[in-house]
Amino acid sequence: MSDFISPAKPIIGEEERAAVDAVLRSGMVAQGREVEAFEREFSAAFVPDRPSIAVNSGTSGLHLGLLAAGVGPGDEVIVPSFTFAATGNSVALTGATPVFVDIEPDTFGLSPAAVVAAITPRTKGIMPVHLYGHPARIIELHSIAAEHGVDLYEDAAQAHGASLHEQPVGSFGQFAMFSLYPTKNMTSGEGGMVTVATDEFARTLKLLRNQGMERQYENEIIGFNARMTDIHAAIGRVQLTKVGNWTASRQSNAAFLDANLEDVTTPIVADGAVHVYHQYTIRIADDREGFVAALKNEHNVGSGVYYPIPNHRLPSLARYAQDLDLPETEKAAREVVSLPVHPSLSSEDLERIVTAVNSVAKAGA
Repeated sequence: MSDFISPAKPIIGEEERAAVDAVLRSGMVAQGREVEAFEREFSAAFVPDRPSIAVNSGTSGLHLGLLAAGVGPGDEVIVPSFTFAATGNSVALTGATPVFVDIEPDTFGLSPAAVVAAITPRTKGIMPVHLYGHPARIIELHSIAAEHGVDLYEDAAQAHGASLHEQPVGSFGQFAMFSLYPTKNMTSGEGGMVTVATDEFARTLKLLRNQGMERQYENEIIGFNARMTDIHAAIGRVQLTKVGNWTASRQSNAAFLDANLEDVTTPIVADGAVHVYHQYTIRIADDREGFVAALKNEHNVGSGVYYPIPNHRLPSLARYAQDLDLPETEKAAREVVSLPVHPSLSSEDLERIVTAVNSVAKAGA
């Protein structure tokens, strides 16, 4: 049988290794000049004119961003249930209540109508997720937030370089978080980057990540140790020089799959949206588990299911969502399958994926 085609494949090259070695040789491995440079370069690449703040993980970025925005006990933040648990977790960690609402079936983003229905006097903010690399309906959500006098935050963990009507994700809300976990479209080994709307917000976030201090031993607020190291920043800086080409490869791979897959529901791209295909997610209406198993066992093609248990049914978060009915969320959780789309795929790999998916889909039709 042919070699296994992995559903995801982090790319770490000799340039990243050399950058890490240079930091190690310098003896300055904690947060320093590499982090500062990475922050400037990240802003320039993805969200010009907004400061970027590096932290030790994407979850830290969401948590500290919400704290900097003043979210806390007694507040509610509207979030999707169809996403990774870090979205809801970050709200709960502030002492606020995550309010789970349904998604739109086409692009898996927060439903604006569902958001409006969920707003109460306790609503502090709305936090959509740009899931799988496709922008949420962020312009409408921005208008809803403004109309109701609440904040807008962005979970852009999977959406480096995505945009809607030529405005980049990460530039709509009070803050946005981009993950730098190894399987994301670019990585720093581990980490997160938070883009913020104002210099004042940036300063608060910097205090929160560094034990509440700007100058050593002059702690102004209660904070955390959520700093990024120069080692991680060095990796991220190199990856920034490559991610544009990687994104173009993802989009080209997705276009090939769009043109050749049959008998499955392929990803929809909204008008004016730039999708960066962190995942290429299809829907399998019947026997998804059998479909996934057949891809692997019969064709040696990997896939991923993100996210089979919605947040509102997780044991950790279910207490915030008793008797909640989210039909589109439940349907997506039953049906979605993400196929390989990463930049390491060869033309032969893409042909094999198409042959495998079409064969299995046809057999199950």
